Amino acid sequence: MHVFRKVMCARWFSLHKLSWGGSSVNSALVKDGSCLRALSTSARRSTVMQAWVIDKYGNNSVLRYTKNASFPIIHYPNEVIVKVHAAGLNPLDINMRGGYGAATLAMKRDPLSINKAGSEFPLILGRDVSGEIMECGLDVSYFKPGDEVWAAIPPWKQGSLAEFVVLSANEVSHKPKSLSHVDAASLPYVAATAWSALVNTGGLNKDNSAKKRVLILGGSGGVGTFAIQMLKSWGAHVTVTCSQNAERLVRGLGADDVVDYTAGPVEKKLQTLEKFDVILDNIGGETEHWALGLLKPWCGAKYVTLVTPFLRNTDQLGLADGMMQTAVTVATKALKHITKGVHYRWGFFAPSGPALDDISEMVDAGKIRAVVEEQFSFAQVPQAFERVEKGHARGKTVVTVTREQEE
Repeated sequence: MHVFRKVMCARWFSLHKLSWGGSSVNSALVKDGSCLRALSTSARRSTVMQAWVIDKYGNNSVLRYTKNASFPIIHYPNEVIVKVHAAGLNPLDINMRGGYGAATLAMKRDPLSINKAGSEFPLILGRDVSGEIMECGLDVSYFKPGDEVWAAIPPWKQGSLAEFVVLSANEVSHKPKSLSHVDAASLPYVAATAWSALVNTGGLNKDNSAKKRVLILGGSGGVGTFAIQMLKSWGAHVTVTCSQNAERLVRGLGADDVVDYTAGPVEKKLQTLEKFDVILDNIGGETEHWALGLLKPWCGAKYVTLVTPFLRNTDQLGLADGMMQTAVTVATKALKHITKGVHYRWGFFAPSGPALDDISEMVDAGKIRAVVEEQFSFAQVPQAFERVEKGHARGKTVVTVTREQEE
């Protein structure tokens, strides 16, 4: 599948802007190799849509519903427009609402600093999307209008709390056939994050994970519940920390050992267990001071944390100084621990359509199931944010955007 996707998206790297020149033509037939396909243009589309936006950073009061959000436009030939059926919320959305990472994300959106400060507003949040393809750019032939898809949206792009969203085709994947849109919207961001941390950074995969001992610190949230299932499907032994009232959930997902962090110092309980090959840290903070001592020394064992100071550094120190401080911090910690025979790594979210292709197959094979804690209507977006902000998640919070698709 990856080879086929690579061939179909080969011209993605051209990145030439589309130019419709104000044409009133509604569709065009485009010959791509031996494939003749219909291609919609922007001329017949509405110019506005419904969305939840923010016009400044702040608390929940900055969320604003509008019927006049700008309709997304295909700028590059590798892009697609997706009609949103359901959107998933993540803690990142809460942080972004408050301005977290604003400096770095502004640079990513506008590398040459052409636009003035605040040009990201009105900003649409929401990193998970499940929906259907409405329109394809000239170089997209892996998808066609009507295809049901899902995606994890990069944080520098407009999000999924809207009727439509534009994405690069390499960020999108065909939705698992066995999932509703609501269930599908609970997975892409946490799946892509866990995949990036455990596969790209942690070095695990379906061929080398059998009998590996993996510890997940904070296992009842979105990333944790997905990681448990993926690792168990690969044959790993999984230990999880969570509160007592989440134990039934994580054991039901396949966790072998569960340690209750509310019943005394969790590190002391973990120290009584056999050491681990990989640790995935969703908690951060004080855990770094003792977690690396739980790894098998001189065996290539890795500690991967998803809680890093990268965006905080760039917010506080500016882009150049922040990146310099970040490089010094991670290099210092990595050097300190390599002398003890273990590896210290930072994990980051990385959008990947090909990774979601693999995950979709695992879902349809019954190896991974969606864990939706609560579902909200599009009118209840502020309440959905409040739920995520409370923390102590037992799965994901999902917003239904297209009413007729509620399942």
